Amino acid sequence: MTWYALFDTAIGWTGIAWRDKGLVGVHLPERDPEVARRGFERRFPDATEAAVPTELTSIIEGVRALVHGEKADLSAAPLDISCVPEFNAKVYEIARAIPAGETRTYGEIATQLGDKLLARDVGTALGENPWPIVVPCHRVTAAGGKLGGFSGRGGARTKLKLLAIEGAQVAAQADLFGKVQAIRTDRRRD
Repeated sequence: MTWYALFDTAIGWTGIAWRDKGLVGVHLPERDPEVARRGFERRFPDATEAAVPTELTSIIEGVRALVHGEKADLSAAPLDISCVPEFNAKVYEIARAIPAGETRTYGEIATQLGDKLLARDVGTALGENPWPIVVPCHRVTAAGGKLGGFSGRGGARTKLKLLAIEGAQVAAQADLFGKVQAIRTDRRRD
């Protein structure tokens, strides 16, 4: 049996899905709770909306804190790891160890796994991450200070927003360049 619950955060409605063994999904924030609900129902068609069990309330508070720019440690959140391939589970374990406000590259994670050539596979695994924010795939960037991809709604813009909330240096740099570009664009219109 799968259950899910939606909750409001500083940047929109998100939610968690769980089974007896732990979390099986996290939904990235949406402006509209009905969009988030439909997202869960597509991913988990047999899921039932339910009250959050006491042992999972700290996850909700942690997600709320993180997207509000506060420190929160979600590394102990129980995950039902049986729902992902073994390689992905290893990638997620490494990603979960990246503190808020810091980043690692796909290549660094690949090296930790024993082969720098696995960087693309690391990216693929992170693109399949069923627990965004709890498994902070947004903290993994491309080489050379580039942002890299993000498969969640909003793409790299959502990734940038999450990194900025956490105060990650790459986010601050990208935000600065975005503001400079916007100023240049506005001046051209005058």
